[in-house]
Amino acid sequence: MFWNKKPKYQTTQITDTNFNELVAKSELPVLLDFYADWCGPCKILGPIIDELAEEYDGKALVAKVNTQVNPALSQHFQIKSIPTLLVINKGELVERYQGLIPKPNLEEILNEYVEANEA
Repeated sequence: MFWNKKPKYQTTQITDTNFNELVAKSELPVLLDFYADWCGPCKILGPIIDELAEEYDGKALVAKVNTQVNPALSQHFQIKSIPTLLVINKGELVERYQGLIPKPNLEEILNEYVEANEA
């Protein structure tokens, strides 16, 4: 019933201050979504990122970076347009995508790194 609805999963927010601790030192593959609240395509991608964050919890870190609040990260990764998705594995930037990417494609990308790390 509607009153028994489970609470919404809280996708990790990466900031200029917690990046090193949560991303750079992560043993898990990381998918970062650089977004802004005013960005139309970001609003479409946001729920997909939330679903992936919940589905891959413990296997990969799927997180968001608000470009308006974290300018240092946006500058460091030279984010020119949003949404931009970065895949970081073992502390290294390995892939970069711009624009909307369908969920099955994102799952395929994540699975590749999750499986490689488990091997």
